[in-house]
Amino acid sequence: MHKTKIIASLTIVVLLFCSNSLFAQDTVFNDVGSSYTLTDAIVRNNFDYKEILKRIKEDISFYKAFKTLRTIGYTSYNHIEMKNKGGAMIASLDSKTRQNHFGTCRTMDVLEERLVGDIRKSNGDYNYLTASLYASLFFTKKNDTVCNETNAVKGQRRVVRASGLEKNKEQLKMLFFNPGKKIGGIPFIGDKLDLYDEKAHALYDYKLDYVDYHGQLVYVFEIKPKENLGFFSKNDIVVDQMTTWFNPKTMEVLGRNYSLSYKAGVYDFNVEMEVEMTYFNGQLVPKILRYKGNWDVAFKKRERGLFTATLTNFNTGVK
Repeated sequence: MHKTKIIASLTIVVLLFCSNSLFAQDTVFNDVGSSYTLTDAIVRNNFDYKEILKRIKEDISFYKAFKTLRTIGYTSYNHIEMKNKGGAMIASLDSKTRQNHFGTCRTMDVLEERLVGDIRKSNGDYNYLTASLYASLFFTKKNDTVCNETNAVKGQRRVVRASGLEKNKEQLKMLFFNPGKKIGGIPFIGDKLDLYDEKAHALYDYKLDYVDYHGQLVYVFEIKPKENLGFFSKNDIVVDQMTTWFNPKTMEVLGRNYSLSYKAGVYDFNVEMEVEMTYFNGQLVPKILRYKGNWDVAFKKRERGLFTATLTNFNTGVK
C-alpha cells in the first residue's frame, strides 16, 4: 500500500512537470521597436530581463578577454591546418609556445614545433593570411620584446591605422573577435555588422534563455536571421548565427559560437568560430578557440583553413 502511494505521488509529479513543460510558452518583449523572445525560464524566475538585455548590448568582455592575453603569461598549444579544394591538408603547424610577461613587456619561447608543407616562407613569414592572423593573435616574433600593452577597451574607438596586409589582418581581427559591432573600413559590410541597430532588428531574431552550461546555470542569448527574408534582405546578412553564454553574476561572456559569411564582388568568406573562456586572477581569458574558414580576397589565393588554440598555465609573469 505504501509503495502504491509513492508510485502514485511520483506519477503526479511527473505529469505536472510534463504539463508545465508542454504548456510553457515564450514571451515576446518589445523595447522601442526592438523585439526579443524570452523563454519561460526567464519569465518564471522574474529575472530583470531589461537590464540583462541592456548589458548584453553593451558587452565588452569578449574582446577585452583577448586583449588581457597580452598582459599575462601563458602556455599555448597551437594547431594550424591549411587545406586544398578537395579538403586534403597541404600545410600545417603544430607547436607549444610559452608567453613570458615581465613588467609591461612580453616575449615568447617556442618549446616544440612541427611544420608541414609551405606554411612558412624561408624568411620565417607565413605563406597564408590565416596563419599570419593566428600568429598576430597568439605569437610574439623570435627575439622580439613587446611592451606597454593594456587590456583597456571601454571608451576606446578602434581605428585601423595600418595599410596593406597589416590593415587586412587588423580588420579581420575586428571582424572575427569582436562580432556584432560596427566596423568601419571594410568594403560593403562595415555598416551591416551592428546587430543591435534598428535595421538589424528587421533582419534578425533575438532570444534570451536560462540554461545549464558546463555545470552551471547561465544566461544564453541567441541571434539568428529571420526566416523567409527576401533576396535583398538576405544580402544584408553577415552573421548567420551567434550564441553567447553569459555569467549571470558579472554578465561576462563564458562562451560564444558564431558563424559569419558574405559574398561581394571582390571577396567572400564563410567562417565558423567557437570560443570558451575561463578566469585567471579574476580576469576573463580565452582557454579554447576553434576556427574554420573559407575565404577569398581579390588578387590573392582562396584560403581554406582551420586552427585551434588551447591556452593553459596562466601566470602573472616570469618566475
